[in-house]
Amino acid sequence: MTLCASASWTREEPPAATAATGTSWLLLEQPGPWGPRALTGSRLDPALGAALESAAEGTGVRVALIRRPGRAPSGAVSGARQVYLAHTRPGRSWVRTLRITAPEELLGLDFARLGGGEHDGTGDPYHGDPLALVCTNGRRDRCCAELGRPLAAELAVGGGVEVWEISHIGGHRFAPTLLTLPHGYAYGRASAPLVKEVATALREGRMVTERCRGRSAWGRAGQAAELAVRELTGEDGADALGVEESGTDGAGAVTVTHSDGRRWSVTVEAADGPVLPASCGAAALPQTRMAVTAVRPLP
Repeated sequence: MTLCASASWTREEPPAATAATGTSWLLLEQPGPWGPRALTGSRLDPALGAALESAAEGTGVRVALIRRPGRAPSGAVSGARQVYLAHTRPGRSWVRTLRITAPEELLGLDFARLGGGEHDGTGDPYHGDPLALVCTNGRRDRCCAELGRPLAAELAVGGGVEVWEISHIGGHRFAPTLLTLPHGYAYGRASAPLVKEVATALREGRMVTERCRGRSAWGRAGQAAELAVRELTGEDGADALGVEESGTDGAGAVTVTHSDGRRWSVTVEAADGPVLPASCGAAALPQTRMAVTAVRPLP
């Protein structure tokens, strides 16, 4: 069976505008194996996982499991677990960190406020290296295990980032896939040198467009529009650009704004991309891509 990532690479499918969408993230440490739907298919109480999914629905918050790179410990999880809360909108991005012994405590969060960028003092500010979250959930897709785990292991021994494995951030066929926080930029076909370049840039308030899938704060059309303006202008300030979306990921105009007052109208259309499997074992189908057909400066 051809790996979906190999097929996508061979067809030169662009990764732009394929990032998972979430204005905010809730990351819960859960060592051990993960099933295809990690929140309800791991050693975490499945009822709690389902409750977290339900609480996050429609709020802009994405919930995922994380674990340290390396061999999973055997037996039940005991002791404190690491939790990260993050918000990814430009100019308002942050990461909060806390340790909990009872994951049920997370159900007490106000998910609507969290999705809107309010942490309400939960946890402490995170001031460490940029968070690098590498998808490694092989039960969801083979490519994430075969390509993601070696990358996570390499970064753990000298990548200049705080690296964790994460259960799912979409886009298996772009494995190894990576999410960076607090800014929420996602990358596909990542390598250790690229991740180190991304980490250096983020520490300096910049972002790297190479192999960037988009910023999770925006929908797919917004991701495409932002990256198109960056390509046109050469702007690499991580928080320099904002996006005013129309609420759809189909055809239409997206307004991109600059912190210096400049604005652009970007026309984005949904188009058929190459015929590929979206994940290993799936049927080969046209993969929808976001095509930018025009970028027009606004007065």
